[in-house]
Amino acid sequence: MADSLSADNAATADVRSKLRERARYEVANNSYAKGIVLTLANDCIGTGPRLQLLSANAEANRRVETAFAQWAKAVDLAGKLRTMRMAKSTDGEAFAVLTANPMIDSPVMLDVQLVEADRVASPVMSMFSMVSDIDGIILDAYGNPRTYSILRQHPSDLSYWLNAVDMVDADAVVHWFRADRPSQHRGIPEITPALPLFAQLRRYTLAVIAAAETAADFAAVLFTDSPANGEAQALEPMDVVELEKRMATVLPDGWRLGQIEAQQPTTSYAEFKREILNEIARCLNLPYNIAACNSSGYNYASGRLDHQTYYKSIRVEQAHLAEAVLDRILAAWLAEAELLSEFAYLRTAGDIPHQWFFDGTEHVDPAKEATAQATRLASNTTTLAQEYARQGKDWDTELRQRAKEVALMKELGLTVPPQGQPTNAKQEADTDVEQEQAA
Repeated sequence: MADSLSADNAATADVRSKLRERARYEVANNSYAKGIVLTLANDCIGTGPRLQLLSANAEANRRVETAFAQWAKAVDLAGKLRTMRMAKSTDGEAFAVLTANPMIDSPVMLDVQLVEADRVASPVMSMFSMVSDIDGIILDAYGNPRTYSILRQHPSDLSYWLNAVDMVDADAVVHWFRADRPSQHRGIPEITPALPLFAQLRRYTLAVIAAAETAADFAAVLFTDSPANGEAQALEPMDVVELEKRMATVLPDGWRLGQIEAQQPTTSYAEFKREILNEIARCLNLPYNIAACNSSGYNYASGRLDHQTYYKSIRVEQAHLAEAVLDRILAAWLAEAELLSEFAYLRTAGDIPHQWFFDGTEHVDPAKEATAQATRLASNTTTLAQEYARQGKDWDTELRQRAKEVALMKELGLTVPPQGQPTNAKQEADTDVEQEQAA
């Protein structure tokens, strides 16, 4: 319903709770909803982000990057980030607490413990309830989160009446959500606009199945063309006659046997599902072929164009993830790492410039992409750093690895493959274009 409420009042605890319940139901019971959420998590997080430090000390950078990668594997950072991305779609927001965990197999014992959105709430009859408390997020005088009220147990647990709560400082809490309105402090499920559409898709599918079953319930019908009280033998209306398999029988005089045709699904059924799925996926910036995992109705150009729009939204999502989540985790990790003797130099290093790499996206035609890449490098319109970044790789690491391979090949007397020729590659690309135009 339309209203004039503020962002926080429009998304009260009761409203968000009901939206979460409906969204979780759809994701748990609708294969399309589950697949869409999984696709977003896999494409956004992939195998996990990789850290690259950009300080002047290259050797120190590699040591820190290696240690951070080992720690990320020990705490399953990639898996937790995928869970956070799925929670962001289904619950509207994801929470994580940065805390110590002595059971981690890493010198840095920092852990990222995920917290479900239901647990971040204002405790009932609590002295902490105040005007600046936005359902578990207590703000300071400037509107910044100061403290998070996190219930020790889920509200649905039987022991919830104990009302045990932890007041956690905002520096130790990671809160990831998409703010659709100014001054919005809690998130709503990203699939909220699609919830009625999922229900319509389910209702229409059930209606088609019911129609087919209704038609199938009638194996055959006896009918006659004779008028009432005519030459046909009199039969009781709506009487039922059992038929045996593989047996010939004789019908009453003047009557014929007709079979019911199901005529289901109708010809518009597939088109209806396509349009509904297209509308469902639109609120998540997914093209139809990715949401349905079906590109049978696409040609090469339209499929690639839709993918470009989708992966642009993924890059925006990854940038938001890096700022709201990864940078917070890295800052906490560096603060713990500098306490170790091997990383003592971090205490005076200050703010270290860095960047995050994610998995690259594969081109549908690797040969043409390699040709375009060689042309860009030959014309100095790109750099190796940019080209490796497209693949989610660190150019420095890849070049050092390639130098080792070339040196070893020369040492073993193997032939080093020649570098590609941009001119010939361009000619091959032009030939491909001419062949496509001719076809």
